[in-house]
Amino acid sequence: MEQSRGSYSLHKQCKIRWLSLVLPPNLGCLILAAIAFTNVTHVQPLAAFPLSPGDRIRILIPEGELFNGVYEVNTDGTIAIPYLEPLPVVGLDLPAIRDLIQIQLIERKYFQPQFLQISVLPLALAPIAVNVSGETFQTGRVLINNRSAEVRAQQLTQSSGDYAPDRFLTSALRGAGGITPNADITKISILRQNKKLTVDLSGIFTGEPLADIPLIAGDRIIVPKRDTIDPRIVRPSQITPPGITVFLSNLTIPASSNASSAIGKDSSSFPYGSRFSQAVFAANCVGGTAPTNVPRRAVLVRTDRLSGETTAIDRSVEDLIRNSKDQITNPFLMPQDSVACYDSTVTEVRGVLNFVGDILNPIKLIKDIFGGSSQ
Repeated sequence: MEQSRGSYSLHKQCKIRWLSLVLPPNLGCLILAAIAFTNVTHVQPLAAFPLSPGDRIRILIPEGELFNGVYEVNTDGTIAIPYLEPLPVVGLDLPAIRDLIQIQLIERKYFQPQFLQISVLPLALAPIAVNVSGETFQTGRVLINNRSAEVRAQQLTQSSGDYAPDRFLTSALRGAGGITPNADITKISILRQNKKLTVDLSGIFTGEPLADIPLIAGDRIIVPKRDTIDPRIVRPSQITPPGITVFLSNLTIPASSNASSAIGKDSSSFPYGSRFSQAVFAANCVGGTAPTNVPRRAVLVRTDRLSGETTAIDRSVEDLIRNSKDQITNPFLMPQDSVACYDSTVTEVRGVLNFVGDILNPIKLIKDIFGGSSQ
């Protein structure tokens, strides 16, 4: 008696309302089981991809020509099969969708259970929009797995299958500019349909196996913040920027412009994970005559991406090159940082003395002016 009462309770609980459709109890149980959002320990095969609006599948039923065809998930999350009620499929994988169709066909007496065979094949996975917040360089709404209309049209000619490496969590993080040095990659959260999944992506940097999670439209990704910078993740990877642009300026004597300091597009591009000292070398601030060039100084200017506040880090070039031991004395370069070099005190004093000499010797000044113009 207790067993039957428990079965009735479960039967009653599974009668749910989904997208304005009141589903039968057995169908409700199937959906509840399919959308259970649990931890994933293996990379999911294509058949296990949860569907999103715009995804296309092919349905094949022997002796079921009225139902065979290519179906695209509508914006309301359903597929419309002839003679059946719209079926909610967003978030479900292909085996669950096959079971949904089977239940409907049998309940409506289109087929006998012992004779019904259904094949649901993946055909084309659509672009999806997800929301990324937290410790990434460009938080906000990200479109992943974007494809041209020509590619999607070509997929209709194939029987089945779609290779979609950009429908995963790592693609969304990369599309949001990559994670920042303060990101806690062991506790990245995915929120889907009021359920939460916590993912550890540290294997990307350690080489250990990890599960890259397939996403659906509307997923929300949250990257939490650490109290300190994690140097292990400040390098090019699947979820960090491959490179960054840093603005360099070197007007130290004898250079009269950045071009004469050999500062161009190539010298201002750095692999992600480069440090302040490497930008100083790229700006040609290091080397030359020791008495005049060793006392040079370099300044790293960083602008907070949220508040707009600028922070300047002033270092002696020689001290930066020879005595840097940690993140504080030689920080990592971040996108849009600026680095400038300043002449040493010796060079500045020499310049002042030359200027005073020109003032006190006007004949030499006039000779330099007219002599230069005649040349």
